[in-house]
Amino acid sequence: MERPNWMPADLDVDRPNAARMYDYFLGGSHNLAADREIARQITDEVPDIPLIAHANRAFLRRAVKFCVGAGIRQFLDLGSGIPTVGNVHEVAQRGAPECRVVYVDFEPVAVAHSRVILAGNDRVTVLPADIREPDRILTDPRLLDLLDLSRPVGLLMVSVLPFIADVDDPARLVARYRDALAPGSYLAISHGCAESRPDDVEKVHQFYRQTATPVVVRRRVEIEKMFEGFEFVEPGLVYVQQWRPDWLGEVEDHPERTGMVAGVGRKP
Repeated sequence: MERPNWMPADLDVDRPNAARMYDYFLGGSHNLAADREIARQITDEVPDIPLIAHANRAFLRRAVKFCVGAGIRQFLDLGSGIPTVGNVHEVAQRGAPECRVVYVDFEPVAVAHSRVILAGNDRVTVLPADIREPDRILTDPRLLDLLDLSRPVGLLMVSVLPFIADVDDPARLVARYRDALAPGSYLAISHGCAESRPDDVEKVHQFYRQTATPVVVRRRVEIEKMFEGFEFVEPGLVYVQQWRPDWLGEVEDHPERTGMVAGVGRKP
């Protein structure tokens, strides 16, 4: 297929990509025919996928607003993906213009578009890095230029840990970031929950195996373990729509349809 002018020259345009598929589910324009084809096939099998994507994005915005209200003025967004409307820096700086944000993603398209969108904003940067390398990320001069790790940080791991394989031990990975954070920092996680829609889990697995980043849906107890060393903010680990909704009508009668749980924890 023809390569779009926003697409880096060294990327395969024929293989679907999870970040671009997520952009498609959110109604974005930074996706390719291969991404849209798989995304439509997934939606045919699991029609609620766009609902899940939007509910997850709404949780991210609410979590950032909560952190800003709690006094957080610096954020580390791991696995940030392709920027879309209502991204972290927009939400945070709307609440407090002095907020600083570091985005981290290893997807070249996500990094390239982040750089375009962030041009001229000296309180935001993007690092091209794999979140499985916390030591490299936390010592990167570009991060340290913006974030003071001796002060509280909002650590965002929203819908990224499902792309971390069991062999990489996601709970241990989160702990390595936790240990670098100052007391008073917050952690926000959303993650696919195996108990919520067991019939659809294998369908999703099969489709994402066609991408470069297969997905893992985990049990609730495994997700809770990722918050070890943090104190849950009310209402704890709940379905994404149930985490501090802006209005009650935002929560459906069956919030388990989203298939994702989310929570925010504070490091004492």
